[in-house]
Amino acid sequence: MATDPNVTLNPPAAEPATLPKVRRLAWWQWLVFALLIALLGLVAFQMSRSGPLAAGQVGNGQPAPDFEITTFDGGTFKLADMRGKVVVINFWASWCIPCEEEAADLESTWQQYKDQGVVFVGVAYVDTEEGARGFIDRFGITYPNGPDLRTEISHRYRITGVPETFVVGQDGILRHLFVGPTTTAALQAQIAPLLAASN
Repeated sequence: MATDPNVTLNPPAAEPATLPKVRRLAWWQWLVFALLIALLGLVAFQMSRSGPLAAGQVGNGQPAPDFEITTFDGGTFKLADMRGKVVVINFWASWCIPCEEEAADLESTWQQYKDQGVVFVGVAYVDTEEGARGFIDRFGITYPNGPDLRTEISHRYRITGVPETFVVGQDGILRHLFVGPTTTAALQAQIAPLLAASN
């Protein structure tokens, strides 16, 4: 199967050398398992309301769907107002462990490029305000972030999970998608050419 060079996927986890023996689960473990399955089903249902899950994310080379988000500090971010700038859109959640892995890199890359015509925005997916604010404070995130109320923005971008990060060119066209946690080096590799092309 051909690989899209504009989509970065996380490598699959290594298979363990040996599997532990299966033991019987206690009733409370079954309950936790059932609740987890129900939660995943609810998330899948919410995501499928905007179209078939098989449709996948919005593709590179397509116009980035416009959206407006009210940030946690009371401001407003509208993608259409960012035309002429590179925009990095990060979908995340405070309950997402891989989101923690990339948080410092996103903030440091924002600090590097924020005065060079680059804008970052975080979209908190299926999260509580308390949890999201705690995450932002814990990792010292300074770029705008806001809640994805009714998952409307996630539906427009057809995300399949978190974290996912979309890089939008100055022309409003999607240029790259990171599925899973990203890094400073990976972000630089996408942002720098877009800035160079505009100079």
